[in-house]
Amino acid sequence: MRALVYDRFGGPIVVRDVPEPVAPSGGVVVRVAASGLCRSDRHAWAGHDDSVTLPHVPGHELAGTIASVGEGVTAWHVGDRVTVPFVHGCGTCAWCLAGHAQVCPDQTQPGFTHPGSHAELVAVRAADANLVALPEGIDDAAAASLGCRFATAFRALSARARLQPGEQVAVWGAGGVGLSAVMIARALGASVVAVDRSEDALALALELGAEHAVLAGPEAVAEVVERTHGGAHVSLDAVGSAETATSSVRSLRRLGRHVQVGLLAGAPPALPLDRVIGWELEVLGSHGMSARDYPRLLDLVVHGALRPDLLVRRTVGLAEAATLVGADAPGAGITVLDPRRG
Repeated sequence: MRALVYDRFGGPIVVRDVPEPVAPSGGVVVRVAASGLCRSDRHAWAGHDDSVTLPHVPGHELAGTIASVGEGVTAWHVGDRVTVPFVHGCGTCAWCLAGHAQVCPDQTQPGFTHPGSHAELVAVRAADANLVALPEGIDDAAAASLGCRFATAFRALSARARLQPGEQVAVWGAGGVGLSAVMIARALGASVVAVDRSEDALALALELGAEHAVLAGPEAVAEVVERTHGGAHVSLDAVGSAETATSSVRSLRRLGRHVQVGLLAGAPPALPLDRVIGWELEVLGSHGMSARDYPRLLDLVVHGALRPDLLVRRTVGLAEAATLVGADAPGAGITVLDPRRG
């Protein structure tokens, strides 16, 4: 099959023929119809994740149809149209059985622990625990965006931050996760202030439902506090830097909740823990969402309360995707790879 491959961290990404995956016991192979280009792919390519071995096929957001089924799979058949979370739980540990596969200690992640979905085919283990059936009406490109960006933002706001209607939300970073968070917060009845260094990204955030847009800079925290009438109830760092994590915490009101979603590379941030203590702030992490939690998210999409298709701005083939995976900022919105294209 054809796939995107890199042989060294930070090195060239090329289109190459590689062996087709074989369905593992309990797992399946999915024929990829769409695979989202995500900033996390760049982290893997840059060598920020110890689980990646070389040579490597990136990609972890996918939608497609089942091409083959391994021994022991009971709930799925060849031809079923599916998507998956980006974290695949083992399906048998205490965490998975409790519905928390996103923190499974024996988790796998396509595009990190094994070859990913920027290819014609990708293997998924523990299929009965990790696959999600796609309803009619959700196209492949929109479905691919659910696996990482929308699912991550949804769980971060609904389950981790316990967002309530009428609350004020600050979203730091208007990339794929941040823009998904803007749309989800609005769908849950909150108002949103989006912060980014890109005016184009901020314009898109406003188009997708943000009430205010703040250009990143030295005065951004103060402006967020002013726009949220004393600080946000919930603030989400969708970038993953010492600056944005610290700014997110400082933009909260008393008893506010900070959620860290963006992956942090390099030295950890020096969070203002004196304020965390004195204002009784909550500092929360969020790492994707298990397949078990997808029905509520899919219901919002099916009924039109969430429109992931509005975030999909480009669909590219393998050759063009090879030039974009390592890019620092591939553009506003979500770019999706269709591996059936050249």
